[in-house]
Amino acid sequence: MAPRGAQYKLLVTKLKHFQLRTNVAFHFTTSPSQPQKKDLPGEQFFVVFVVKPEDYACGGSFIIQGKENQTWNLQRTKKLQVTIVPSIKKSVYVKSCVFSVCIFLSFYLGYLLVVFVHYVRFQRKSIDGSFGSNDDSGNVVSHPITASTPEGSNYGTIDESSSSPGRQMSPSDGGQPCQSDTDSSVEESDFDTMSDIESDKNIIRTKMFLYLSDLSRKDRRIISKKYKIYFWNIITIAVFYALPVIQLVITYQRVVNVTGNQDMCYYNFLCAHPWGVLSAFNNVLSNLGHVLLGLLFLLIVWRRDVLHRRALEAKDIFAMEYGIPKHFGLFYAMGIALMMEGVLSACYHVCPNYSNFQFDTSFMYMIAGLCMLKLYQTRHPDINASAYSAYASFAVVIMLTVLGVVFGKNDLWFWVIFSAVHVLASLALSTQIYYMGRFKIDVSDTDLGIFQRAAMVFYTDCVQQCSRPLYMDRMVLLVVGNLVNCSFALFGLIYRPKDFASYMLGIFIGNLLLYLAFYIIMKLRSSEKVLPVPLFCIVATVVLWAAALYFFFQNLSSWEGTPAESREKNRECVLLDFFDDHDIWHFVSATALFFSFLVLLTLDDDLDVVRRDKIPVF
Repeated sequence: MAPRGAQYKLLVTKLKHFQLRTNVAFHFTTSPSQPQKKDLPGEQFFVVFVVKPEDYACGGSFIIQGKENQTWNLQRTKKLQVTIVPSIKKSVYVKSCVFSVCIFLSFYLGYLLVVFVHYVRFQRKSIDGSFGSNDDSGNVVSHPITASTPEGSNYGTIDESSSSPGRQMSPSDGGQPCQSDTDSSVEESDFDTMSDIESDKNIIRTKMFLYLSDLSRKDRRIISKKYKIYFWNIITIAVFYALPVIQLVITYQRVVNVTGNQDMCYYNFLCAHPWGVLSAFNNVLSNLGHVLLGLLFLLIVWRRDVLHRRALEAKDIFAMEYGIPKHFGLFYAMGIALMMEGVLSACYHVCPNYSNFQFDTSFMYMIAGLCMLKLYQTRHPDINASAYSAYASFAVVIMLTVLGVVFGKNDLWFWVIFSAVHVLASLALSTQIYYMGRFKIDVSDTDLGIFQRAAMVFYTDCVQQCSRPLYMDRMVLLVVGNLVNCSFALFGLIYRPKDFASYMLGIFIGNLLLYLAFYIIMKLRSSEKVLPVPLFCIVATVVLWAAALYFFFQNLSSWEGTPAESREKNRECVLLDFFDDHDIWHFVSATALFFSFLVLLTLDDDLDVVRRDKIPVF
């Protein structure tokens, strides 16, 4: 192959459709083109080697020289050895597909077995007459309350008739109405009767010691509808996001099939098994676990939802006034997000490259964000973010990710702006969390009102109480969280990683793990128990994530380099002669996500028999 810019002479001898002079030399510059796969016979194939004039295309250095001093090494030789081996048999495809389906259907069988065991235990308790307050299957015993009480009117409050001994109100505690002098000139309307203590959110949410009953005062039906918006919105987002993605990756695959250009997609060519129009069917099939386990999680949540609604219809006091208020909208959204992660990860692996990678991570951002919202909603059911603002925040994150993919490689200005936005957003969110959403700055008085308000808050909350913050637990979490986020911002500003999507995902996962660790520590610090089922899920989650990360960091291919450099990392299949290490990462990470969701679903089951005015907020 001659170097670039070489001059060729073309002698036109015969033309039918153009008016050109024949037998005249034309001078032009040309470059070689690859033959198209569609022009080859169907039962044959050709191996085409494209020899590049410089090493730059294969990962070497590129040296720009002057045109006058341009020299070429024409004595270079390349030795190529082609080994053609037969493809795997159809039986391997069938065996691998059956294995993938059966390994995840076993989770369905395991869940059915657990439900059956709990059903038998509940029936035995019913026959023996030994009703407990709650059993592991989620079936609660009905303790009817006054039928005249409308459902939801006492949501979050404690009925005095069900109070424990020692908690009954005595006359000295306010059981009798207070007597006042009738000849007093001060009318009752002239002073605060302290009724605001029970209704004003600014008073309730700024108490030093908060309990769940303080933050679960709103009507249950209204709150449940609010959280169900998360479910319906994520379905809409999934449809509108997935359809263009599917169309795009199909176009990529068609281009690969037509041109035969193997450099467009960064496969593990030593373990890429085609099927139909797909060049790497095994990478697509291994994402089946996300879809099946996401569907199973939806079924588990649906069963709990049905049992809880039955308990509410029966006016069960334990369902209405005990334990964590049950709102399942976020759990439904998490199940849909897990299924969509499998769909979009499969789309990415149709043709993995730098432009498609954000498809694989978009719903991972949503999964991490929804998990953090669920953790916060558990102890703050009345003050969680609305679905619209939450998904709008996710949209901003995905937009920043797209900008990072485009400008994050070498542009320092982007990293400066992103790091500043990251730190400021972390501080603003920390302020809202610390003050339970009651921090507001009034700028209506004067132009300097915002600064006066900020100075007053800093003086009262920092200077006067610098020895010990009013909300110590929240302060510790937020200080550590801001240090972690500042570290992420500083790391990005200094090193400017090429894989911006993974960097953004690391920020989300780091914050989620920090919040989950804080939640579990505070739960144990509050003398709450971790039941065997959530404890098993926690251990399984840790083990599975450790194994998943091991396979993830095997680096079988990389679009951060050239196609030639990526091929040097390719490895043979390790499972059933069909799946590689990255496919095992898909299997194990899907299972790890499933158990992570079960941790959030079952972590507070021990509180189902605890009054809400005894459950601390943290």
